Amino acid sequence: MMWRFGLVESTFAPMLTSHWALAAVLCLPLLFGALAAIFPPKRMWPVALACVPILVAGLYLLIDTLQADLLRWQWEFSGVSIAFRLNGLSILLLLLTQWLGAAAALYTPGLLRISEPERFARWLWPLIGTVISALSLAWLATDLLTLYIALEMMGLAAVAMLLLSGKVAALQAGMRYLLLTLVGSLAYLLGVALVVGYWGQLDLAGLAQVMEPGPVAWMAAALMGAGLALKAALFPLHGWLSPVHASAWTPVSALHAGLVVKASLFVLLQLWSLLLPDTFWAPRLIAWMGMLAIVWGGLIAWRAESLKTLVASSTVAQLGYLMVVFPLLIGPDISPLARALAWEGFWLQLMGHALAKAAMFMAAGNLILATGETTLKGLAGTSRRLPLSLLVFGVASVTLMGLPPSAGFTAKWLLLHAMVVSQQWLAVAALLVGTLLTAAYIFRFFRYSFMETAPRQRYQPLAPGMDMIALCLALAAFVLGLLAHFPLELLQGGSA
Repeated sequence: MMWRFGLVESTFAPMLTSHWALAAVLCLPLLFGALAAIFPPKRMWPVALACVPILVAGLYLLIDTLQADLLRWQWEFSGVSIAFRLNGLSILLLLLTQWLGAAAALYTPGLLRISEPERFARWLWPLIGTVISALSLAWLATDLLTLYIALEMMGLAAVAMLLLSGKVAALQAGMRYLLLTLVGSLAYLLGVALVVGYWGQLDLAGLAQVMEPGPVAWMAAALMGAGLALKAALFPLHGWLSPVHASAWTPVSALHAGLVVKASLFVLLQLWSLLLPDTFWAPRLIAWMGMLAIVWGGLIAWRAESLKTLVASSTVAQLGYLMVVFPLLIGPDISPLARALAWEGFWLQLMGHALAKAAMFMAAGNLILATGETTLKGLAGTSRRLPLSLLVFGVASVTLMGLPPSAGFTAKWLLLHAMVVSQQWLAVAALLVGTLLTAAYIFRFFRYSFMETAPRQRYQPLAPGMDMIALCLALAAFVLGLLAHFPLELLQGGSA
């Protein structure tokens, strides 16, 4: 089957240097995070130096991927086989993780320097490294156990990052998130137990060869789907998301909304394409929930009084766009053209949203740090002193609204084309309504920001580079729409 994430064997043997690049991608974030906890960096340049070898290793793997559609690594230890695979989709997600992780790491010294020092602030560095390594492992994994290890590393590190501020609200939200992510992990493990007990396979390629549709596959898919949907904050299991971001530090929110929730969605689509091939009701149920998520998340963001609540609720709506595409990717009776367009639009939307949402959280964090205000009314008149932060927010909003020539526009154009070809008219209506709601809550925020009658207030200056890092991410989401042909060509390799 074409749409199974490249789970076939490849004849390309990675060179020895590729093994070192793979080790650097997986291990260096953990190593540098541990060193930063011992010797906390006070400036951006040590962080930039630490990011260079990781980014170079990722670019080296990109070059290898351009030479072959699929790379595989495999080792045997005492009868236990460990394997990784890298295709066009995986390398795109890997590069996205590295650049977003580097941006969050570069942003952190300025945040810690101007904000009130916290007792556990130094532990943010190893936790960021753990999240980046776990995400990289998830994109490379080829079996159910490795996917579980990656999800658990990522989830526990994300919870720990949310608890670092020590605020009562953060502790309450973090413990709720911990409980729910453990429930999601338990559901996922129960699904894995069913698969292993019935088919005796953990490897995804082997499972694809022996798996047969039936009650066991449906039950395993339901358990795994429920657990992963809870981790990904898919509607209606999103209630923990906004409280988590309300008290989180800015780089934590940027990484979480940009990448962490996407990993569970990636695993969900990957597993359902194996367990529920050409199933009618399951992907349609996800799509109906996605339509509700678009409307519900947009309305909550439109009525939000807090800036962070607005941005977090926007994530619920934007994830709804991805949920609506499920029937086009794994449903029956979908034409090859519609499936190909949906595949490209889905991942381009995910990447554009990750960049734009991380930039938006950084811009929101800068506004809150500079003014000490968290509500929209409290941020009235900020255009006088913080025009660059508002510019970042606006450029990121262009991608979320889907205006040309951003990645959001290109992705939505592909998705709308796929929906029209397959006559998914309700999905078309949901995307159009979501675009209007996004514009409504974005312009509501800017109406307060440019209010000339607002009283003047004192501003705390931001550390150098904090706005520029966010601007680079927002511009990357914008330029991704103009250069979409490059990731779309790689995605063709990821679908083979």
